[in-house]
Amino acid sequence: MSDGLDGLRRDVALGCRVMAHRGLVENILGHISLRTDGGRALVRCRGPHEIGLRFTTPDDVRVVDLDTGEIVNSPAGDYAVPSELPIHTSVLAAHPDVECVVHAHPPDVVVASLAGFALEPIFGAYDIPAARLAASGIPVHPRSALIRTDELAEEMIEALGDAPAVVLKGHGVVTTGADVADAVLRALQVDTLARMHLRVRAAGATPEAIPEDDLAELPDLGSAFNRETLWRHHVAALEQDGLGLT
Repeated sequence: MSDGLDGLRRDVALGCRVMAHRGLVENILGHISLRTDGGRALVRCRGPHEIGLRFTTPDDVRVVDLDTGEIVNSPAGDYAVPSELPIHTSVLAAHPDVECVVHAHPPDVVVASLAGFALEPIFGAYDIPAARLAASGIPVHPRSALIRTDELAEEMIEALGDAPAVVLKGHGVVTTGADVADAVLRALQVDTLARMHLRVRAAGATPEAIPEDDLAELPDLGSAFNRETLWRHHVAALEQDGLGLT
């Protein structure tokens, strides 16, 4: 493709592979969108030979018109947008500051939501960004429906509010960010919170939020550490396991 978006396509494809590699999605479910310009976004779409997010290539990432929901310059029957495209179009329309939207189905997040567990900051230095995210409050959308319509998407948007992440009960999670790394890492933070809640309960204890004094002592290690370095780690892990993009 010669539209100057090759680098961004690669970012989205890597994001999809990282999500699958880290267990945030299973098989062919889940998607990422990344705003471009002119009312358009790059969206991970499904092609005629779909084999799952773990194997996403830049060719699977298509330009979509956010108003019509249609792929731009794609032959009929070639690629199809996700059935839950309204998740992306609604978030990008409601939040002009958001550049990337992730939708994933982390099993631990689904289990925690079905059990009715609020994801509180039960740890601190173990994962500081996750602790801060939990302390700010992670809302829950109470419906398990497939979000295929603007009406259902608006309900989700209402639940999301101004938060950077929302849990979809019995369904998964939606996270937002300034770029692909930002949004995917935030989804990983929600997954970590859910996993640790479940482990504490499996150990026979009730998770409790850490004291405010402890939260106040957690430093901001900066984006160079929390995002850039951590993202390089995940991309390197992909390459080590033979899942990197050539």
